[in-house]
Amino acid sequence: MATYTTEIASDQLISDNPIHQRLLKAYIAAKPWIKGSLLEIGCGEGRGVEVLIENAQDYLGIDKIQEVVDRLTKKYPQANFKQAFIPPFAGIADNSFDTVVSFQVIEHIQDDRLFLEEINRVLKPGGKAIISTPNIRHTLSRNPWHIREYNAKQLRELCLDVFDKVTPMGIGGNVKVWDYHEANRQSVNKIMRWDIFNLQYKLPAAVLRWPYEVLNRINRNKLHQQKGNAVTDISHEDFTLEDSPEKGLDLFFVLEKN
Repeated sequence: MATYTTEIASDQLISDNPIHQRLLKAYIAAKPWIKGSLLEIGCGEGRGVEVLIENAQDYLGIDKIQEVVDRLTKKYPQANFKQAFIPPFAGIADNSFDTVVSFQVIEHIQDDRLFLEEINRVLKPGGKAIISTPNIRHTLSRNPWHIREYNAKQLRELCLDVFDKVTPMGIGGNVKVWDYHEANRQSVNKIMRWDIFNLQYKLPAAVLRWPYEVLNRINRNKLHQQKGNAVTDISHEDFTLEDSPEKGLDLFFVLEKN
């Protein structure tokens, strides 16, 4: 059985629905670029496997948790899964995939440039990679699970150091999405006002993870109780793929290798 945290976000817990739908949107938005041999880096609980394999000739998903890999192997016999700590992508040959996707992963990677270089290495010439990551402009508090977060300019410059072409976009939303985000922001600010010494930015990340998880879960449950349908009725259709990354809650970049 899966163990969900607020960082992973559940497709089973109602209070997680807006976050789950937001993350699912990236997979749906990526479908037009998916073809041939596909590698997903950080497949997690398999949120988007069914979406991706519809357009792929074959699929390999990588995750660091062996239990997750074992579970997904049983659930999706038509796909392949591998346990690995990355980067580098050990055991994966150069120029071996037509498409690579990696959603909400790069912010967890210490050596983000090596991460991108490895994606570039395993892509075939003419291949494309699609990545997403939180847009720091809309982050509500420090996330102790993240090494760093990016604005659009920072991520674009990093990607252009590695890839031949970079197309920056964003995952935004309609009024329902931004109303929820604003309610979430106000609720988080009420919690953060008790942090009078700004400890969220001073304490080590490992110390903050437990209180972050507890307070985040309380906050999501509270929003569900207060907002009701405004939480449960949000679907991936309420999220939008924006040409301007600045309009995105998440940055969504398409990277091309000549």
